[in-house]
Amino acid sequence: MSDVPKPQPPAEPPDFGEPLSPRYQRDHEIENLREHARTHAPGLQRPPDLPPASPRRALALSGAALVALMAAGGLTIAGQVHRGRVLAQETERQAVPVVAVVHPALEAPQEDLVLPGSLQAWEESPIYARTNGYLLRWHKDIGSRVARGDLLAEIDTPEVDQELDQARAARKQAQALADLAKVSARRSEALFKDQLVSEQQNDEQASSYAQALASLAAAAANERRLEQMEGFKQVVAPFAGVITRRNVDPGALINAGTGVAPEGGTGSGRELFDLARVDPLRVFTSVPQAYAPFVKTGTKATVTLQEFPGRIFTGAVARTAQAIDATTLTLLTEIDLPNPDGRLLPGSSGQVRFTVGAGLDRVTMPVNALLFRGEGARAAVVGPEGRVRLRPIIIGRDYGTTLEILGGLAADDRVVVNPADSLEDGQAVNVLEP
Repeated sequence: MSDVPKPQPPAEPPDFGEPLSPRYQRDHEIENLREHARTHAPGLQRPPDLPPASPRRALALSGAALVALMAAGGLTIAGQVHRGRVLAQETERQAVPVVAVVHPALEAPQEDLVLPGSLQAWEESPIYARTNGYLLRWHKDIGSRVARGDLLAEIDTPEVDQELDQARAARKQAQALADLAKVSARRSEALFKDQLVSEQQNDEQASSYAQALASLAAAAANERRLEQMEGFKQVVAPFAGVITRRNVDPGALINAGTGVAPEGGTGSGRELFDLARVDPLRVFTSVPQAYAPFVKTGTKATVTLQEFPGRIFTGAVARTAQAIDATTLTLLTEIDLPNPDGRLLPGSSGQVRFTVGAGLDRVTMPVNALLFRGEGARAAVVGPEGRVRLRPIIIGRDYGTTLEILGGLAADDRVVVNPADSLEDGQAVNVLEP
């Protein structure tokens, strides 16, 4: 039982008839509460007396508690490190872009190679004036077919005419002086033989005659130059062809020259006509590198134009550039195309068809998988290690939504669709398989 001292009962109330005091009422209420607690609350028991623990056991218990605390702390730290590592890995994984890939599709074998081509005149030259003056009249307009030597225009050259008259007079004057010097030189030679003049005087007369002959030659050359300038008053066609442009009208001031000053500035020359030879025509096209070995001089080619549906014009390869363009990876090829009736117009564009390319492995890929970089066309291919490789490709024909690839890709490659412009060679990506 508990050793708590028992409370003393309150003093007995007085027997006389006086009213109870407040103190007595308070003590009575406290005694009632204590009695209620003793009768209703469970009894308190004193813990049993245990023998004290030995020092070795106490030390072991303390060490075990310390080890438990250290283990709990280590587990907490390890958990935080693991969570941090997982968070870093997740952040790094989310930082790697996710790309969609497709496999190039094999194209059916085809022997015909169709390429765009441009038609150009066999010869084309601007016609300039070789003398100064005013355009008197022109005889041929645009679309006129001319032969070599046909008169195209006439130029009025009053200044050149006056210079020619002056040059002719100067030549006659030089001729008279030369005749006089000749006579004087012969006379001096005869007198020198008779020892009537000195050797110095004889040499002076001979030198005067030589100078007169040189002046005569210069005057004659100037006269011939101006006569040739007079011949340039008539502008003639240097070769047979078609007038494709006329830039002057009668009364226009004409200056000799080609319109380019010696230092590279703009001169005062004015182009009079443009003349083009249209039979035959030159057709230029760029053959992809993969087909270059099949295109040689003499290879047959056909040309079709949309303005002549159903008609096929046949020509042959006349020459190639004999070098692959490093930018486009194509071979510049020229085809000579007969045009006797002049129906084909220079400057037109058409399609050139070669029967070459048998046995080539070609694939197609979507247009939105193409990358344009400063080095040329590229395709982003994802390797087995999950990194992007930007491969140069050779583009063949354009099918609208797909492109023909003649080199650089295989059917088992994984090509990135809609590649970002920021995609770099060797960058790691996450692949979203189709």
